[in-house]
Amino acid sequence: MEPKRCFWVPVDKPLYVEYHDTEWGVPSRDERHLFEMICLEGAQAGLSWWTVLQKREHYRKVFHQFEIAKVAKMTDAELEKLVLDPGIIRHRGKIEAFRQNARAWIALREREGDVVKWLWSFIGGKPREQKVRSREDMKATSPESDAMSKALRKAGFNFVGSTTMYAFMQATGMVNDHEAGCLCRKK
Repeated sequence: MEPKRCFWVPVDKPLYVEYHDTEWGVPSRDERHLFEMICLEGAQAGLSWWTVLQKREHYRKVFHQFEIAKVAKMTDAELEKLVLDPGIIRHRGKIEAFRQNARAWIALREREGDVVKWLWSFIGGKPREQKVRSREDMKATSPESDAMSKALRKAGFNFVGSTTMYAFMQATGMVNDHEAGCLCRKK
């Protein structure tokens, strides 16, 4: 019998199952990973996560494994070349947002110090346990994602709306939205 997972996990897609079981909802305080997830969640805007997840390895390749300093230094010519790359989502604004977000991250680090600590401060510094019993209990935004979105936009980030930031908070374990009964709920 298949172990119980969150309702949204397509069990016929091993890559999705692995992502759910090993990464989604696991608290991350790794700067590179958090930067990657802000960018990828922004790339997902208006699309399915499955679309991004299938292209994730190629995103890592073309965006220097999400090394913030390297992404910040990418040239207009490099970004223009990516608009033609079928290995990523070819949306000019989303592609340019990766470099803009890297530059904004560096500026935020200079202003605030530890960006990881700053991001986690929106939920009080520790993961928030949500009560998710069914799909009806899943949120799309929260007061914390509203505040994070507003602060990131003010800091110069793009594609960081409240819904995107709530998905980021879920993905990086800032909030635990695994369903009751999911094998990952207590991890």
